[in-house]
Amino acid sequence: MLFNSLIFLIFGLAFFLLLPKINKQSNNLRWLFFTIASFVFYGWWDWRFLFLIIGSGLIDYFAGLFILINPKKSKTFLVISLIGNLGSLAAFKYSAFFAENLSTLFSHFNINISFQSYIPEFMGILPIGISFYTFQSMSYTIDIYRGRLKPTKNILHFFSYLALFPQLVAGPIVRARDLLPQLKRVRKVSTIENWNGLHLIIIGFFKKVVLADNIAPLVNYAFSDVNTSNSTLYWWIVMFGFALQIYFDFSGYSDIARGLAKWMGLHFRINFNHPYISTSLKDFWTRWHISLSTWFRDYVYIPIGGSRKGKIRSHVNMWITMVVSGFWHGAAWTFVIWGALHALYLSLERVFKYHLLLNKIPLGIGRGIALLLVLFQVIIAWVFFRAESFSQAISVIHNMLSFNNSRDFGDYSLFKLGLTYIVIGILIEAFFFFGLNRYKPFSKRTRKTLQTIQFIVIIIVIIFFRGKGEEFIYFQF
Repeated sequence: MLFNSLIFLIFGLAFFLLLPKINKQSNNLRWLFFTIASFVFYGWWDWRFLFLIIGSGLIDYFAGLFILINPKKSKTFLVISLIGNLGSLAAFKYSAFFAENLSTLFSHFNINISFQSYIPEFMGILPIGISFYTFQSMSYTIDIYRGRLKPTKNILHFFSYLALFPQLVAGPIVRARDLLPQLKRVRKVSTIENWNGLHLIIIGFFKKVVLADNIAPLVNYAFSDVNTSNSTLYWWIVMFGFALQIYFDFSGYSDIARGLAKWMGLHFRINFNHPYISTSLKDFWTRWHISLSTWFRDYVYIPIGGSRKGKIRSHVNMWITMVVSGFWHGAAWTFVIWGALHALYLSLERVFKYHLLLNKIPLGIGRGIALLLVLFQVIIAWVFFRAESFSQAISVIHNMLSFNNSRDFGDYSLFKLGLTYIVIGILIEAFFFFGLNRYKPFSKRTRKTLQTIQFIVIIIVIIFFRGKGEEFIYFQF
């Protein structure tokens, strides 16, 4: 069920109309309501994959209980949990990738085996959100094993956490130790919380359907045939457009999820914090997809040693983390290269510390250079993230770095439309970054009036200037 669909509006209306009555009932009934609603939301795509999330959840629910009951065998139960979660990921998300690469490897030795033919047909369909809910479920068991969380003994409480619909399919990844305690109590949602939730939802929809969906046609057209144009300017605009598209698309989803959570009396942490104003790659990763980057920090980087075992080992650990992060995004070498590129950037930054040297240049000049350098690095890496093959990525990068002054911009109407919304996106991001939407100098009553006018204008823009409905980009992960 897509947030930007009519069926979700009906679903959401029914859910929030019933919620006040449900909140007056017992916790068990409330958790049951959350779980059933979330299963309906998720099962709307394909009800058969509900068995996957239920199966994965049951493994972790019982693993958590058994770790509490029998601490001496806690590692065994943790391993069972990891095998269950990573096994389902491997089967549904990576089996075709490994089969294809094995077939290619064997062909070099004149052994022709089609390993793909041995994969069951149902594994050819990637369950939406599997990467998100498996990571969320794994963190539950790992935190119990580490002694940072006590398992819930109520299975409805557990599934209301694991399957909660606002963040189920595309995050943000919410930790059990943050959400389980919130689900135990019923909070009366204040007027200001409802107002802030509405603000997040409206802004999220605007980012998605107006900005991301109107930039998407330019990017999709360019990557449908990378030989359409060899203009350097054209490809830099396309890739900057993709950088904004994926940001507005994903941060828009996160904003909607956080807004819906506020209406439910829950709090999700911020997932994006203006990443494209970063002046170092380290800073970028503290601002981009925060729930995932902190997940990899806490459950991959630190457990394998982090920076505790010397400089060289810290680089190795960071490379492992970034490459795994890239592979998490998709079963393709292009995603692995994307992760490796960011690892290379981070290593160079750690060794040469050029971002610190640039920041010493006065009058903001050094900071501006650092910002442009980070943007250059991130956009080059985005090419591999967006490209459908390694050869396509190399072709795009060649065009970007060849300094070809051709003015062949392909379909000019798409180019003009995309460029228009790229400029609007930059202005909107600056508007919110500088806090111009807060109306601080005005009285409380005037601020409320101005915000109401702002909301009405944004809703009108959403209705009349929305792009062609596109699926959220991160649904494929």
